[in-house]
Amino acid sequence: MIPFVRELDVAYGRADPVSPLIRRVIAANPGPFTFTGTGTYIVGRAGAGACVAVIDPGPPDEAHLNALLAAVEGQTVSHVLVTHTHRDHSPLARPFATAVGAPVLAARPPARVIHASGALDEEDDETFAPDVVLTGGEVLDGDGWTIEAMATPGHASNHMAFVLREENALFSGDHVMGWSTTVVAPPDGDMAAYMASLDAVIARDFSTLWPTHGAPVTEPGPFLEAYRAHRLEREAQVLAQLAGGPRRIMDMVPGLYAAVDSRLWPAAGLSVWAHLIALERGGRVRATPEPGISAVWSLA
Repeated sequence: MIPFVRELDVAYGRADPVSPLIRRVIAANPGPFTFTGTGTYIVGRAGAGACVAVIDPGPPDEAHLNALLAAVEGQTVSHVLVTHTHRDHSPLARPFATAVGAPVLAARPPARVIHASGALDEEDDETFAPDVVLTGGEVLDGDGWTIEAMATPGHASNHMAFVLREENALFSGDHVMGWSTTVVAPPDGDMAAYMASLDAVIARDFSTLWPTHGAPVTEPGPFLEAYRAHRLEREAQVLAQLAGGPRRIMDMVPGLYAAVDSRLWPAAGLSVWAHLIALERGGRVRATPEPGISAVWSLA
């Protein structure tokens, strides 16, 4: 079982100091995919005159923009960082960056955008364009802080996590969340890439994970191992479903996700599709006529 962390003190618009170098402001966009809302992180000292970086400004919400501007008043914002271009993370980046006079840094937006037919409320921000394109490995520094960009594709092809070296902490975006597993939605989401990124995060042995949604994960080791085991178990369950004969994805979802709110089944179907695509590439399953969301799947 994954030891989920679902307790969080939420007051929208309040800048909460959550570590010596981190403050968090939560946007009022709660929902089935955002939990209590998008958490924007301000990295650096809280005093006047300090230089700070801001991670995931969030959705296009004027109240949240005003709260962020109030939180950094009297400080210099040197970098606006975006983990990925889903609409609950990136749209406010440009208005905020313009207001504070800072560049926006992120991985290159995907060539293909997600059209999930209403299954997700986190489709791509098609207008997003960073000032500086990150590929992973870049190191940024400011007033007592050092941030390293860490490429973590999977949930999105352009997903970038950020390491705060002084606290051995990872701002994990949507790659790892404490309150839920992460949706991996093709065509932009990729399960094989996700699992490789998860292994890379495990190997770094971080002390704390700060997801964009929900509370921090303060014991990442066992949490990440459980997260990984869950994905492998889901893959085994998908194969077991196909052992009984050819199936369509949405015929499998009610059994695989019986304990999950049925409103989330369309999104769950996208994760099943991601598993099947990875299995098809590995030669373990086949799709008729092709590996699309509506295909009939069978064991190879």
